[in-house]
Amino acid sequence: VEVETWGTADHLTVQIGLSRDDQRLAAEVPITDGIAEVVLDVESPVLWWTHDLGEPALYDLVVRLRTENSILDERQERVGIRTIRVDQSPDPNEPGCKFFTFVLNDVPIFAKGANWIPADSFLSQMTEDRYRELLELAVEAHMSMLRVWGGGIYEKPEFYRLCDELGILIWQDFMFACARYPDYDPDFYAEVAREAEWIVRRLRNHPCLALWCGNNENDWIEDMVYWDQPGHDFPGRKIYHELLPRLVGKLDPTRLYWPSSPYGGNDHNDEREGDRHNWQTWHGAIYPRRFGEPPRRDFSPEGVSFRHYAEDPARFISEFGMHAAPILETLRRNVPPEELYLGSEGMLYRNKDFPKDKGNNLMLAHTGLPKDLNQYIDFSMIAQAEGLKFGIEHYRRRKPHCSGTLFWQLNDTWPGLSWSVLDYYTFPKAGYFYVRRAYAPVMASFKREDDGGYSLWIVNDTLEAVTDEVIWGVCTFEGAIWHREKVHVNVPANSSCRITHMAGDQLPGDPRRTFLFVRSSSGCFPDNREFRVEVKDLIRPHPSLTVGMSQDESGRITVRVSSDVYAYFVKLIVPIEGTRFSDNYFDIFPGEERVVQVWNIAGRTISPAEVEVSCLDHV
Repeated sequence: VEVETWGTADHLTVQIGLSRDDQRLAAEVPITDGIAEVVLDVESPVLWWTHDLGEPALYDLVVRLRTENSILDERQERVGIRTIRVDQSPDPNEPGCKFFTFVLNDVPIFAKGANWIPADSFLSQMTEDRYRELLELAVEAHMSMLRVWGGGIYEKPEFYRLCDELGILIWQDFMFACARYPDYDPDFYAEVAREAEWIVRRLRNHPCLALWCGNNENDWIEDMVYWDQPGHDFPGRKIYHELLPRLVGKLDPTRLYWPSSPYGGNDHNDEREGDRHNWQTWHGAIYPRRFGEPPRRDFSPEGVSFRHYAEDPARFISEFGMHAAPILETLRRNVPPEELYLGSEGMLYRNKDFPKDKGNNLMLAHTGLPKDLNQYIDFSMIAQAEGLKFGIEHYRRRKPHCSGTLFWQLNDTWPGLSWSVLDYYTFPKAGYFYVRRAYAPVMASFKREDDGGYSLWIVNDTLEAVTDEVIWGVCTFEGAIWHREKVHVNVPANSSCRITHMAGDQLPGDPRRTFLFVRSSSGCFPDNREFRVEVKDLIRPHPSLTVGMSQDESGRITVRVSSDVYAYFVKLIVPIEGTRFSDNYFDIFPGEERVVQVWNIAGRTISPAEVEVSCLDHV
């Protein structure tokens, strides 16, 4: 405890109390040269965990500054007891590579999450309720880590307190991003030191804080611009590689300081160690690359296809993503009615990427180009959602060699067209629900093999083994079963397992007219499917949806949707803020029914007439 005094400091003591339920510890110690120090030994502590692995248990800490007769000052905090480290040891099964695995309470974890950016351009608009809404949506999507991006802000105290309470780990960037900062200017350098010391002291007691990172992409961009001068000095190097590690080592030595993101290996975006930003999809960057080599790009539809994620053997992916439009309601609120059409100036203004048509090549690769605004909303959402699903499934299957995915990005700072899965008004895009299923604690997925066949994998992120009977096979979009098989599985805790395989010459049916499916007999993982060709190349019959709705006394609506044939991209649209869905943007297998709950957390009563249900007919 550090104490500042203005006047006499005689007979000052510090009382410290730590408590949780029936555990109570206390001590009183004198102050010596402005410092009071005590160690409290907690027997059988209740540990702080991320929400997916246990309880984010918190203790109440009270610190009082006293004279003999009165309390002069008091601080109260909620703190957690846990250990956190990053395992960067060599990977024995992939020679020449190193792990980059967060280890929480001696348990190696796969960090599932996204990048967090400021949630409003006007910071005073960010209330605790808005923070809670966004963070609870992250928890509902099974996210265990968020990266506070270095191009944003150090968030308000409420943000970190809620992450403590909700069990979300935080990768914390220092606020340096995509620019050259003048470490040669003594006044600026001193200001950086003051700010960094202040923020480390402010945040270091939070159990949610997992890592300090020096900057976003500065080292990487510098090397790509000056690729023919590897290892050269550059503005900002003294900040990220000397000042910040020294301050963190002094003020918070229990956490890893990481110089930049991405960083590690031969090229700052090396797939063999450290963390990577995979921007081949969307930005066309080609990997691998090594120091001294010029950067290369391929902006063709094939070059930006999200299928390239399957080629990535990276250890920890701290950025990757794709643009998608928000729902039509968000555009209606912000684009003049006369410009609410595809390609208008009003629409282009809401797209902050450059060039404005960059997403066309991604859609050309997977959905084809849209003909109008409604198609653009659907096609861009499909490209983003299918791409995030494909990438996350690939990276999770590589566990433990890969140990985390933080896609770009969770939220939006402004109503526009962006990489977010939650738009400015917190309306979820399709990508949010696809990610929620892909981040489920237990996940089944298919991997395309070199022989043209597919292997079935189950990833188990829980701390208990999963025993189940899995049903998988090949089905036509009309409902004819070409292959169906039951497999008894036992997947160890915290592992990824290959279950079975079907060679390419054994796969039945026309790949354009069939799909692979997998489901759990016990419901321990979400149903999944795999298309053997791109969405644009599927040949599907026209689905006929049957929709029924009922509403209970609390206002909650139960929606029942069934289809005679395979229904792709079934969506429920309610353009009212605060509306939540138990599921959305899903597929319905032939002849089956899905039941969805709809409610509003903002207290707004929704009528069944305000729930629009549709699916994508043909691409």
